[in-house]
Amino acid sequence: MDNFGALGLIPPLLAIALAFFTKDAVLSLFVGVLSGTMIVNSGNLGSSLIDVSNLFAKILGDAWNVRIFLFCALLGGFVGLLGHTGAAHSFGVWAAKRLKSGQSSQFMTFIFGLIIFIDDYFSALATGSIMRPISDKTGTPRAKLAYNVHSTATAVCVIVPVSSWVVTIMSISKDAQGFESLGLSPLEFFLGLIAYNLYAFGVLLFVLGMIVFKADFGPMKRAHERAKEGKLFDEEKFGLVPNDTEFVENNRANPFDMILPMILLICSVLVFFPLTTMIAAIDGSKITSLTQAYHSMSLSDAFKNTDASVALLHSIIFTFFFTFIYYIFRRLVSAKASMAAVSEGIKSMVPALTILILAWSIGTIIKSAPSEGGLGLGVYLSGLVVNGDFPVFLLASIVFLVSGLISFATGTSWGTFGIMIPLVMPIVTALGASNNMGLEELQNITFICIAAVVGGAIFGDNASPISDSTILSSTGAGCPVLEHIATQMPYAVTIAIAAAISFLFTGIFGSIAVGWVCNIALLLIALFVLPKVWR
Repeated sequence: MDNFGALGLIPPLLAIALAFFTKDAVLSLFVGVLSGTMIVNSGNLGSSLIDVSNLFAKILGDAWNVRIFLFCALLGGFVGLLGHTGAAHSFGVWAAKRLKSGQSSQFMTFIFGLIIFIDDYFSALATGSIMRPISDKTGTPRAKLAYNVHSTATAVCVIVPVSSWVVTIMSISKDAQGFESLGLSPLEFFLGLIAYNLYAFGVLLFVLGMIVFKADFGPMKRAHERAKEGKLFDEEKFGLVPNDTEFVENNRANPFDMILPMILLICSVLVFFPLTTMIAAIDGSKITSLTQAYHSMSLSDAFKNTDASVALLHSIIFTFFFTFIYYIFRRLVSAKASMAAVSEGIKSMVPALTILILAWSIGTIIKSAPSEGGLGLGVYLSGLVVNGDFPVFLLASIVFLVSGLISFATGTSWGTFGIMIPLVMPIVTALGASNNMGLEELQNITFICIAAVVGGAIFGDNASPISDSTILSSTGAGCPVLEHIATQMPYAVTIAIAAAISFLFTGIFGSIAVGWVCNIALLLIALFVLPKVWR
């Protein structure tokens, strides 16, 4: 027996259903994992719980997973350190002196969102807290600040290959059934995926278009009208403003103290990606030194053949160490205070790390064959879809909508990645094989479908009232949470509709170029038409 048939659908469907009712991603994913082990163990709860604990140990015993886990934890510590030095506040003060209009402050908020790409939580809090006094001074409603902060924080994290989101996508994808047929390393897969992220890029283009053309509509337009009367948020209608979250003010800090660690992180990644490959090539016989390893391969091969988990862990440790020393040397924070900040930063990552472990677990249960303690769901679904002559061109749009629904219900993109990528990867690769696709065509359709998962997950995260990033964006911007949700929803839905239609045309023509043309055209139509008809 190579699969459990339709029974294999129970874990992901149960996780999805519970997400709707409980609004708790951790509980939903755990029950999904447990239900999978119970199917394998014929309903024996005791054996199932033992298998769950063994599965967690196995997952955390994997070298790739451990490095990704540590990278995410240390990234949280790094973010905690950045937030307690006064560097972010200093950068905000510097920027405030140069911004005079609402349009310029919104544009700076957008730029901040692009710069602070390492973590959506940090970006939401840092950008909101830095820009809030500037935004208030220029008469920009808090709801617009919250929207700009939230949108850029989540979208940029899946585009720039140095974030906890990126390593999560790579990690879940590489373990999905069918991935090996693509002939790509996890890093190559992610880099190839970037151009297909129609929703993520659509968000950034829409935010920029809203700023340039002043094309607000619906509830956000009314928020702007109230702001002209001096009412930056509507506490009477939408409730209390979240407690203000201010980053530490430190007279010794300057804007460079914020910029340097970011540059250091980027540069260390660029160095360690090829360096990791070269170090791994030293075998003690034919290649005995780093110099020989350097001359034995091209720089492009060194980049694409790297072990991303090793390179990213080296990068964050290197950056963390030198940033710590730099801040101590600059006397921006004491050693004791800095360690407390690091500890708080790591603690802030615990919910995300828990979801990551559970996502790995449910993916393993779904993918593994019964002989390995899994359900073989990928084999069952791929056979079902292939034998049913499912139209490939519809897959991306359907996947986008389903992923958006799951993410909206759970309030988490990561949990959605963990459920959907292991389901979609075997289906699309099996469809590719049944349609006799060449390698390039197979990679293309896989990029389209996994990008649809990622885009749908971000859309659900943007629109969900229970998403952590929704709450943090409201907090950072000092905007009532319900007002942020009410004003952001029309924009998120507009971009999602454009992305869903664009994914459909991408699937029909098998070309991402067609998807881009469609996406940009629909977004431009929305920017020019909706402000005139939705006041």
